[in-house]
Amino acid sequence: MDVTDTKNRENFVKTLLKYTLLTIIAAMASFTAIGASSAGTGDLRNVSAGGPGVPLVIGHRGASGYVPEHTLAAYAMAILQGADYVEPDLVITKDGVLVARHENEIGGTTDIAARPEFASRKTTKMIDGVKIEGWFTEDFTLAELKTLRAKERIPQVRPANTRFDGMFEIPTLEEVLALVQSFNEQRRSLAHGKEMRNVKVIGVYPETKHPTYFQQIGLPLEEPLVKVLHRWGLNNARDEVFIQSFETANLRKLARMTRVRLVQLISDTGKPYDFVVANDPRTYADLAKPAGLKEIAGYAAGIGPNKNLIIPRAQGFLGTPTTLVSDAHNVGLVVHAWTFRAENTFLPNEFRSSTDPTGIGNLAGEITRFLELGLDGFFTDQPDIGVRARNEFVSR
Repeated sequence: MDVTDTKNRENFVKTLLKYTLLTIIAAMASFTAIGASSAGTGDLRNVSAGGPGVPLVIGHRGASGYVPEHTLAAYAMAILQGADYVEPDLVITKDGVLVARHENEIGGTTDIAARPEFASRKTTKMIDGVKIEGWFTEDFTLAELKTLRAKERIPQVRPANTRFDGMFEIPTLEEVLALVQSFNEQRRSLAHGKEMRNVKVIGVYPETKHPTYFQQIGLPLEEPLVKVLHRWGLNNARDEVFIQSFETANLRKLARMTRVRLVQLISDTGKPYDFVVANDPRTYADLAKPAGLKEIAGYAAGIGPNKNLIIPRAQGFLGTPTTLVSDAHNVGLVVHAWTFRAENTFLPNEFRSSTDPTGIGNLAGEITRFLELGLDGFFTDQPDIGVRARNEFVSR
């Protein structure tokens, strides 16, 4: 479907909402039933838009704590929960279409293993120096991928999400943008006069996955990404869009192709794969130092560090904060940290509710600790909890 066409976009959104609203309601009811109220959330009436200087809440792969990640239902749910941005990870198809998947290997996020017609496509590849077996998006056309259905990536942690396995397609970037724009258009239509200036505009925060690998196989991500964004009018630093990447070379390339804001992702281990290819001895740890941050400021507007680089853990508890946030601010970079999740298995010990790894702990408490250090935004799998924590923090 050409979702850039107005009529097609309207039909697309109507169809989407028809089969996602009940899913969203069911997911919220499920989460409340397993203890969301004890985490201090659940009342979505209290969410509110951010403003200048207000930290951003980014729906990590959508509202992936409630429904399978990188589905239109997950993105819609994040928006309804008050997220400022939604984040699609981007990979590419054989025929050059950008789609939203956590990885180009889709055995763990779709039902492809149960599809006999695709059994022969299973293969082993080297992705960023790691041998991976499975099925890869670049070996399928978009039409073929659209026959697949998404499933929960971590069912052992989020068993409730598996009830939605098989319900949702793999979305294209165009479809994600259509969804976001339709929400924004609806909000503008409900406002008038001076209120128009106060309408909260939802943004998109795409990540380019394995850009060097895709460049090497003749399917670069940068050109189609910029083309799609510009077609949707997202082409300058004032627009509600950030492009992020764990690599540096493709961000430098993107800086020459578009004026939208770029964000350098920084892991707490290893190094960018383009550094590996170029025999650059530096690591992510070097990028997080003042000299590395100054270099990043030459091509990006911000950094997206692993939260352990901001407050390292000591024996499972939050330890002594580093100076990373202030160091980044000193060279004009914003800081959007990742990833904040509500399940005990992901939380520091002091914010866990029990020894049950799937139980829901005090995510809001953890988020607040990081906001106190001057964080400009954060990625979360549970946007409703993130919005509540952010709003309570800024209203102090």
